[in-house]
Amino acid sequence: MLVGIVVAIVTVAAAVYATGLSGLLLSPFGSSAEYKSSESSTAPELAAGDWINSEPLSLKGLRGRVVLIEFWTFGCYNCRNTLPYVQSWHERFGEKGLAVIGVHSPEFDEERIADNLRREVASLGIRYPVLTDNDYRTWNAYGVEAWPTIFLLDRQGRIRWKHVGEGAYDETERQIQKLLAEE
Repeated sequence: MLVGIVVAIVTVAAAVYATGLSGLLLSPFGSSAEYKSSESSTAPELAAGDWINSEPLSLKGLRGRVVLIEFWTFGCYNCRNTLPYVQSWHERFGEKGLAVIGVHSPEFDEERIADNLRREVASLGIRYPVLTDNDYRTWNAYGVEAWPTIFLLDRQGRIRWKHVGEGAYDETERQIQKLLAEE
C-alpha cells in the first residue's frame, strides 16, 4: 500500500510539473519577473476612479517617467509591510523620475468607502497618488491575483518588472535604478 501511495504522489507531482501548473499554484505566494523590453507590452491605462493626493493621472501623461504601480488594500497586513519601502522609493527617487501610484483594490466592504480610504492614507502618511479601484477594472486589466503586487513601467510605458507579495525589496530597488538609468 505504501508503494502505491508513493507512486501516486510521484505521478501527480510529475503531471503538475509537466503541465506548468506548479508555477501557477506557487505564483500567488511571492514571485518576481523581469520583462524583456522587446517582449514587454504597453501597460494598460488606469481605469477611472477617485484620486487621493492627486488630480487624475494617466499613464500616457506620465510617459518619460518610470512608473511604479502597487496594487494594495489598507486592510492587508502584507501591504502594510510593503508600505515603508514604497514610501521610501517615492521619497528617494521621485525627483529622479519615478512616479509612484497606489491602486487601492478593496478586499472588504469597508475598504470600498472613499472616506475610509482617505482616512487610512492620511494615517499611514502616504503622500503619493492613490487611485480607487472598487470595481477591479485596473486590477483585472493587469491580471493581478494577490495583494500586494508591484509593477514597474519604463519611460515608454512598458511593463518591465512585476513582483507579487512581500519581499524582493533590494531587487525591486535595483530594477527602479536600472530603469531610471535608461534613456
